[in-house]
Amino acid sequence: MRKLFIFLFLSLSLGVGAQDNVSAFKPGEWLKFRMHYGWLNASYATLQVKSDMIDGVPVYHVVGKGRTTGFASIFFKVDDTYESYFDKENGRPYRFIRKINEGGYTKDVEINFDHDNDKAILNDKKNKKKLNFTLQDSIQDLISAFYYLRNNYNTEDLVEGEAITLKMLYDDDGIFNFRLKYLGAEVLKTKYGKVECHKFRPYVQSGRVFKEQESLSLWVSTDKNRIPIRIKADLAVGSIKADLDGYNGLKHQFKIIMD
Repeated sequence: MRKLFIFLFLSLSLGVGAQDNVSAFKPGEWLKFRMHYGWLNASYATLQVKSDMIDGVPVYHVVGKGRTTGFASIFFKVDDTYESYFDKENGRPYRFIRKINEGGYTKDVEINFDHDNDKAILNDKKNKKKLNFTLQDSIQDLISAFYYLRNNYNTEDLVEGEAITLKMLYDDDGIFNFRLKYLGAEVLKTKYGKVECHKFRPYVQSGRVFKEQESLSLWVSTDKNRIPIRIKADLAVGSIKADLDGYNGLKHQFKIIMD
């Protein structure tokens, strides 16, 4: 289950691209996602945008939370919190926090990004150790990637079948290239009505959790908000789906197709 929550936050972190240099979000935005494992309402996740300061620099402070709920929590209790502080001007992350408790598996990690010196320091508070990473080119954490892509990729430039690559650092596994293939436009039926979406295929590691590299699909609204609407994955055992279940404080009108 712990990898399922990683995949959920990773997928939510990859909504793509504002147009005409118009920001896709603002402080006060709140998104809620409901995760289903088969017929079971397994959990929910939320993302909330706030304003803050890091060393005198105005930043966005985003808090992401994941929880199991109801019947699922009897078998596997999850209580995860992710936080990211990133620059309001260029989207560069300054601090990333990951505190998780997943069925007794715990982590307490904080990463501080020093862009002036091209390094990041990962503080593993649980195991009382620190790791240093050399930064090359641009870098994002698990949460900041979502907001960076929403403001920095123009969907008009996307080509069906081609992939976007983004460098990410969020754990002691180190920096890696995450790839996201564009599959074209599609209209989804949601609790709010029909929503026009861009469909993407994040590449994941096949094996114990996912059936194959292309087991995961992501739908993102084509309006100026660029918010994830649905995530689906074929797992080694069963399948899982997450749907947008609530929202507040969107910067732009959420467009619903009227029949």
